[in-house]
Amino acid sequence: MYFGELPVAKAEGAILAHSRRLDGRSLKKGRVLDHDDLEALKAAGIDRIVCARLDDGDIPEDRAADRLAETCRGADVRAGAAFTGRSNLFAERDGVVLYDPARLDGLNLVDESITLGLVPPFQAVSAGQMIGTLKIIPFAVPDGLVRVAEALASQGEPLLRVKPYAPLDTILIQSKLPGTKESVLDSTLRVTSERLEALGSRLITEARCEHGQNALADAIRRAVAAKPGLILISGASAVVDRRDVIPAAIEQVGGEILHFGMPVDPGNLMLIGRIGSIPVIGMPGCARSPKLNGFDWALQRICAGLEIRPEDVMRMGAGGLLKDVAHRPLPRASAKKIEKPGKETSRPGITAIVLAAGQSSRMGAANKLLSILDGKTMVCRVVETALASTAGRVLVVTGHEPDRIRAALAGLDVTYVHNPNFAGGISTSVRTGISALPEGIEAALVCLGDMPQVSTEVLNRMIAAYDPVEGRAIVVPIHDGRRGNPVLWDSRFFGEMQELEGDRGARMLLDEFADLVCEVEISEAGVHLDIDTPEMLKEAGGTLEEVK
Repeated sequence: MYFGELPVAKAEGAILAHSRRLDGRSLKKGRVLDHDDLEALKAAGIDRIVCARLDDGDIPEDRAADRLAETCRGADVRAGAAFTGRSNLFAERDGVVLYDPARLDGLNLVDESITLGLVPPFQAVSAGQMIGTLKIIPFAVPDGLVRVAEALASQGEPLLRVKPYAPLDTILIQSKLPGTKESVLDSTLRVTSERLEALGSRLITEARCEHGQNALADAIRRAVAAKPGLILISGASAVVDRRDVIPAAIEQVGGEILHFGMPVDPGNLMLIGRIGSIPVIGMPGCARSPKLNGFDWALQRICAGLEIRPEDVMRMGAGGLLKDVAHRPLPRASAKKIEKPGKETSRPGITAIVLAAGQSSRMGAANKLLSILDGKTMVCRVVETALASTAGRVLVVTGHEPDRIRAALAGLDVTYVHNPNFAGGISTSVRTGISALPEGIEAALVCLGDMPQVSTEVLNRMIAAYDPVEGRAIVVPIHDGRRGNPVLWDSRFFGEMQELEGDRGARMLLDEFADLVCEVEISEAGVHLDIDTPEMLKEAGGTLEEVK
């Protein structure tokens, strides 16, 4: 690949290395320069530009990233569409991340141009959570290097997978001494139940007994007879030796002690055993707290159906100092799950806002959002497109004839917010939608209810391109050199959006924050087509018949 300065006259088809601001337009880095771009550069008095030109056998960054991400991903991992050479990898199920660090090192050692960063192995993750990012550093990479990396990533099985949790019926045994408070045992019961529920398992029963070997052995026998998937033992006194009360009771009923102690703090005094095929954990005292500790790491693996060997515990020391680290037991464990069968894993932090409040005055007396296109109302087609995308939620802003809009969307999993000032223009609906977003939302994809020819693929490509860390904080589709709709906005702009006035306010923000705008090339003309007149509706194949 050539990289360096080229005369503008000879740069057609080359890749622009650095963004250039011109009068009335902005050329982003990574853009493949066409004739119109070169004319604009010449008109601006620019004679030479820094760019890249691919050689034979070079693979463009996005294509190389897509190939390698697809090769690396295994079971229950989704690869996002590459953008600027980056393909992000997402967990499709709640579970534990599995990969061999040595294989990851091998991939990253192929060449500096190919990089893959992953969360730590065995980390607990939630569905939709990003667990890795594959980035091609330059604008292109030789095909030979891609093939070498693909071979390493696919040896035996794909490099990266997620092991989903398998429900385990669990029994908790708590021992007590004369001074033990029942409130402490009650709290431990609650915290343990919540831990299990976060991992897809459940606590089926709890037993309490005196803290003595025989009493514990009797309680363990009764638990084994119930044939649970897991037995947890919380002692009134911490285990301090393999011959202490809890391990002795386990061995008394025919069980074995697999490992005692772990290089994780808090959690040092955890004990792992087995009675037949039933795993048993002697819980460290810190497990009474919901804060992350070594017990969580063991529990997560067991709930994912993974065997924990002594050497596995001994290797937990890297990153094992957890004191003063503010973690929750499971990322997003308390977040509401968003499950949409038949679609890719959603991005819970992104909400699609569908503006369906307008009066459609250019349509006459009819409400254009209720006109029929291919057997469905226009607004229904737009909302269903948003629901099928990777956006986590869909919020519909109503205004004119809100009851009829709701009736047309009956049965769809959306949230509504009403804009009483809809006659004031589209900016009032934008403000209403942004104001209704819950805390913690990363970004909003603002969709127009009268643009039914925007596809789910367009929405997904925009969501995949969104990366505020890399400066892609506003995402706009572009077709034939013109920007269109919808537009995706990072949460940092929500304050400015709530101050918009008129129908052109958002364009002013695009100009003001031009350096943070990412333009996604779209082949579909639908990003320009908002249906405003009966003639446009007829051309799109629709009718003014309305839902009654």
